Amino acid sequence: MIEKVNPSHPDKVADRIAGAIVDLGYKLETNPKIAVEVLIGHGVCHVIVETSVNYDKKDIENIISRISGDIEKDVVLVPQDTHLSKNQEKEIRCGDNGIFKGVPLTENEKIISNIAREIYDKYPFDGKYILTNDKFICCQSNAKTEDLRELLKDNKCELIINPLGDWTGGTDVDTGATNRKLGSDMAQSVTGGGLHGKDLSKADVSVNIYAFKKAQETGKPVELCCAIGDTEIDGKPYKEIVEEARKYIEEIGGFEKFAEWGLF
Repeated sequence: MIEKVNPSHPDKVADRIAGAIVDLGYKLETNPKIAVEVLIGHGVCHVIVETSVNYDKKDIENIISRISGDIEKDVVLVPQDTHLSKNQEKEIRCGDNGIFKGVPLTENEKIISNIAREIYDKYPFDGKYILTNDKFICCQSNAKTEDLRELLKDNKCELIINPLGDWTGGTDVDTGATNRKLGSDMAQSVTGGGLHGKDLSKADVSVNIYAFKKAQETGKPVELCCAIGDTEIDGKPYKEIVEEARKYIEEIGGFEKFAEWGLF
């Protein structure tokens, strides 16, 4: 079974804000060092950015407004730790410790990814979905249950739609935080670290992308680990893994777009 949430779920709103801040960092520097945490809900958005980038706080506030609307903003900018920054002085090296796993997607995982996008195309509001072998659970805000049932009528499983009735969602009624929907982002490839709000030197981004892609290409599970400062992973120079991840992010349209749906 697998859960998928859409880009308007509060946790994904937080991920998208974090991703947009990373996108901006790459416009200001070639190889920025960035770590962003976002907590949003009930009329306020808190953002902490640890970074090498000389951000203008107003630009970050504009990102928050564009993605989440008229909301109170609390933005804290902190320089990257000097000890950590020295790790990257001479070359691109692994930016943190981690264990990583890539697992080929199952048929159900591919199906729910497609269904979630189909629903979101029609109802671009907070929603979350679960698919098991015999049922599809759809909790979609700002949509009538009978209309959702009509949209989903061709799915060959039991439909459970808005079990508590029609509802409205979003950050007005719920709280979102970065990297809280790892299963929705990574399916069975979840290990420790999240994908969002981080620059490409962070293994949580680049090695997770590398492991996931390798598993899809080979059809076999992949398990990797690394230590901060490593220059090689899986027999490849770390800088090559970073460049593969950079190409992947660029092809899908940036870190904000990546944050919408994760890896699948």
